[in-house]
Amino acid sequence: MDDLLPLLRAWMPAQRWYAAKGGEPALRLVDVRETPSPEPGALVRTLLVADGATLYQVPVVVRPAVPAQTIPAHAIGTLPDGSVLLDGVHDEAFTNALLSGLTGAPVARAAHVLAGEQSNTSVIYPAHGRETAVICKVFRQLHDGLNPDIELQTALSSAGSPYVPAVVGHVEGTWRDGGAAHAGSFAFAQEFLSGVEDAWRVALRAATAGTPFAESAFALGRATSAVHADLARLFPAPAADAAARAAVAAAWERRLRLATAEVPGLVAHADGIRAVYAAAGDAHWPALQRVHGDYHLGQVILVPQRGWVLLDFEGEPLRPIEERRRADVPVRDVAGMLRSFDYIAGSLAREGHDAAAWTRDARDAFREGYGPVDPLLLAAFELDKAVYEALYETRNRPDWVGIPLAAVQRLAAA
Repeated sequence: MDDLLPLLRAWMPAQRWYAAKGGEPALRLVDVRETPSPEPGALVRTLLVADGATLYQVPVVVRPAVPAQTIPAHAIGTLPDGSVLLDGVHDEAFTNALLSGLTGAPVARAAHVLAGEQSNTSVIYPAHGRETAVICKVFRQLHDGLNPDIELQTALSSAGSPYVPAVVGHVEGTWRDGGAAHAGSFAFAQEFLSGVEDAWRVALRAATAGTPFAESAFALGRATSAVHADLARLFPAPAADAAARAAVAAAWERRLRLATAEVPGLVAHADGIRAVYAAAGDAHWPALQRVHGDYHLGQVILVPQRGWVLLDFEGEPLRPIEERRRADVPVRDVAGMLRSFDYIAGSLAREGHDAAAWTRDARDAFREGYGPVDPLLLAAFELDKAVYEALYETRNRPDWVGIPLAAVQRLAAA
């Protein structure tokens, strides 16, 4: 298998899901697992490839040699014996084997990859006969423990929640690395709701046209509140005691120190930010519970005759799985959605459109639909999110940093 690594070193850095941009990969092959292939001429394998402390899942298909001019665009490279190593998610031998493993039945269905994803790869199986459309997320980075996307959506779907897609199944697996045994999530499949748009596109179009959005935002708040209520019922919901509050406050402070070191525009507001954080310590804190963890308009879709449906309960991908599975403050999700609405106004302002009133009405309607939240606690979580956004924009899109900085100024002054 040593002949695989040179091909992977050249190919992996160009993939969207590869995290270590700009450096020379230091890859090592941790495991190679064979999968029964639905085609006699194709070998289906899943490679577990480590790059430092990060472990990647790389499904591949090996097919016989073909003329150079007919090698598919999704080829990783040519092996010494002339056979072609292909990116499995783009090859029907792997995609059919994956769905067969999830459903327990032989499958022969056309599939394609969802474009634009950053950290994972989703394979779409369109509706076929009486079979509904399916989307299967292949987790590219593997971690110990059950992925919260699987855990939370499976619990909500099993409980009959109308606000998440129906679950088809998931793939768990084990591996060994350096003598240690590990177990984690490899893939997750659920119904695919086609012909829909995410809430960011729906809201942005409405804001651009000046179409009122308060009714839709209110419904989104109600959907968010219902999902939070189900999660609080389905999973442990401990009280937010002094230790829990102190841990949240310490995280706020760590992020603020990090951000002020890189974002000059935050320095003048640091005292005001800390005053809001201090006031939140005496606010009314709800019980801790499982939450979405990375909630914004791009994580919600509008389904005709059904309404808002929430997606991607994986949490922030850069945080460890163990941390993402802890009970958290549900206000974090509320603040994340409010910041997302604020970005609607900010992005349109960059194009010369004034959507401040539209955004204010949408934010107010979302809060009303969600229900009572202590305003001091909400201000603190929204500030923390805006501080994070200011750091992110400074590092990645400096021209956009004015959007979170305006929110910081508003919230810190209030």
